[in-house]
Amino acid sequence: MNIYQLIIMVAAGVVATMLTRFIPFIAFRADRPTPKYILYLGKVLPPAVFALLVVYCLRDTAAAAPTGIALSPNAMAQFIAVAFTIAIHVWKKNLMLSIAAGTICYMVLIRL
Repeated sequence: MNIYQLIIMVAAGVVATMLTRFIPFIAFRADRPTPKYILYLGKVLPPAVFALLVVYCLRDTAAAAPTGIALSPNAMAQFIAVAFTIAIHVWKKNLMLSIAAGTICYMVLIRL
């Protein structure tokens, strides 16, 4: 790639990033009420995204084997870390603390 192509690529990235940041403020002005479907999405999407992340993280925990279900080597660490994350979140009600504690728990468990 020559320098002009690099400049064009960086400029395209800058423009795309700026558009994704500015469009919500242009589309949903403060002087007008926010549409009900946007408020609904703001309420239901965060839990749905977290549920999707949990499913994604645990997708390889169990696999079908000829003799039944085989667990991955880290399956127990994953289950313990998820339970630990839930317990910390119920106890402290702090999302960042529970995510960090669960991640640290999982990293410690897979190293033991």
